[in-house]
Amino acid sequence: MAEKNNSLGKELTKGILKENPTLVMLLGMCPTLAVTTQAANGIGMGLATTFVLLGSNIVISALRNVIPDKVRIPSFIVIIASFVTLIGFLLEGFVPDLYESLGIYLTLITVNCIIFGRAEMFASKNGIVASACDAIGMGIGFTIALFLMGSIREIIGAGQWMGMNIPVLHDNPMLLFIMPAGGFFTLGMIIAAVNKIANKKPPQELGCSGCPHAEQCGKAGDCQ
Repeated sequence: MAEKNNSLGKELTKGILKENPTLVMLLGMCPTLAVTTQAANGIGMGLATTFVLLGSNIVISALRNVIPDKVRIPSFIVIIASFVTLIGFLLEGFVPDLYESLGIYLTLITVNCIIFGRAEMFASKNGIVASACDAIGMGIGFTIALFLMGSIREIIGAGQWMGMNIPVLHDNPMLLFIMPAGGFFTLGMIIAAVNKIANKKPPQELGCSGCPHAEQCGKAGDCQ
């Protein structure tokens, strides 16, 4: 039981930093750069994506032995699109301002590579509880990344944060940070900081020796 709990705990926490979908695996770049001009938009997009990710992971995991392999991608699209439609109705009905702010990017959650990636690589191969933990962890990591980016860009680029004016910065905003170039710069700085914290280093040697498929391609002894 303890081993199982440790495994679920690992699935729940891996997406926050070690395998953060945005800052480490560099997935979901479109909404990350498009909606993070404000911290509130980042939170909204992150939570909406988490909702879709959790719902689709659970359903795909539950049906993994029923869905034929030949139609798994269309099946995944239908399942994911259903949850995107549901969250769209909920936001339009209860948080219309956020719905308008997210715009077309809310609909594009359907083809978000984070959700497709977790469906294909995890939910379709693991149980419901593990898939739910994976979805929550990845969703939290994605939300944190968007909120952090949105906060930095809003504070520096608009002199505000969550509707509150920031002294000095409000009168002298650096508008570059709420423009596309500022989004790329902010994302790059955050990724560099995360890599530093995680102590990730580039590989010292290139070759086939560490490749798990080296024996299959027959080049294990040819590359150095």
